[in-house]
Amino acid sequence: MALACASVHRSSGCWPKHEAAGTVTLYFEERHRRRIRLVTDQGEEILLDLPSAVAMADGDGLRLNDGRWLQVQAAAEPVVEVSHRDPEQLTRLAWHLGNRHLPTQIGRAILRIRPDHVIEGMLEGLGANLVKVRAPFQPEGGAYGNHGERHHVSLEASGHRHEP
Repeated sequence: MALACASVHRSSGCWPKHEAAGTVTLYFEERHRRRIRLVTDQGEEILLDLPSAVAMADGDGLRLNDGRWLQVQAAAEPVVEVSHRDPEQLTRLAWHLGNRHLPTQIGRAILRIRPDHVIEGMLEGLGANLVKVRAPFQPEGGAYGNHGERHHVSLEASGHRHEP
């Protein structure tokens, strides 16, 4: 049996989601690819073979060479949610993260970063409240990476699970 190949990527809302024949759940690092062998959540091996590297987001679609669609799902992974009671200070915290070129997911009243004890210490020193959780991670793409395209993953309703 030939390996199914996914050579078409479409952003969430730009593909027929109701036609999804399966799902593939990937961590953030796994979602920025051009070519890699993957296993769907249903156990099927596929080859991702896109014309160029794409930063896939939760809800995106991949079309297989046989016409079937797969929905991309963002896997829950360890992240740190950063908040502050003062919105102006939260903006300053975001500036400090950006100044260090850290991948950061931005929500209405929360920032999400990968765990890093040095950065966490800096943020606590600036008055941040930090909570370690397991949740999907979709940082901003940046001015150069996705040509201003923004994938929205709600931090307030992402179903995260606090770590012990």
